[in-house]
Amino acid sequence: MIKWTSLVTAIRDNISPNQKKFFAEVIGTFIVVVLATGSVVIDAKLDGKLGIPFVAFTPFVGVAIGVYLFGKVSMAHFNPAVTLGFLITKHITKRLVVLYIAAEIIGAILGSIFVKYVIGSEAFLGANSPDYAYPLPLIFGVEILASALLMAVILVVVHKKGLRGFGGIAIEGIVGLDIFFLAFISGASMNPVRSLAPALLSGVLANLWLYWTATFVGTAIIAAPYRKKFL
Repeated sequence: MIKWTSLVTAIRDNISPNQKKFFAEVIGTFIVVVLATGSVVIDAKLDGKLGIPFVAFTPFVGVAIGVYLFGKVSMAHFNPAVTLGFLITKHITKRLVVLYIAAEIIGAILGSIFVKYVIGSEAFLGANSPDYAYPLPLIFGVEILASALLMAVILVVVHKKGLRGFGGIAIEGIVGLDIFFLAFISGASMNPVRSLAPALLSGVLANLWLYWTATFVGTAIIAAPYRKKFL
């Protein structure tokens, strides 16, 4: 009988580097979306008793898991807006962009399916929602800011070669802080597929335009000057 460890080793040794990147991004994005959206669903089930600290902390954990499991395999994007940033800075090639974004979309949708059938369907599966009591330019600007801060921290980590082992904590920290301080205005998605998957499965599509524009603008704003200065 073949041991599981031998099977895993055989699979690992017989897939290409790009295939490894693909599966790393699928699994990592799945983890991030399950924890980021599942926390919203759980909080809704409990009538908001856990509150924003819980909703901000669980994505911190999700990103932490993904970064430390797959950072050396795929650079742990789990986010098309981050993938765009890495394309601008030439950390990845144009050919890989399609692979990354496809993997991220698949991972996110699988994550929302898991949330729907295992955790629950409250709060529209945890779909992002801005507060339209604020002016639309402010909402758009805040989502740009949240995404820009995320990309800035990621690029600092990459440039400093992991901040001596603490780079993952820095990335996870900015995700949690963005959500804690900015989600009440824009939803603080920072991630187009984190917004896409629950919106598709719940049928609440009205806000997707925001998370598929502002997030890319935010990461590009940081990536473009980084490329000119450091590369």
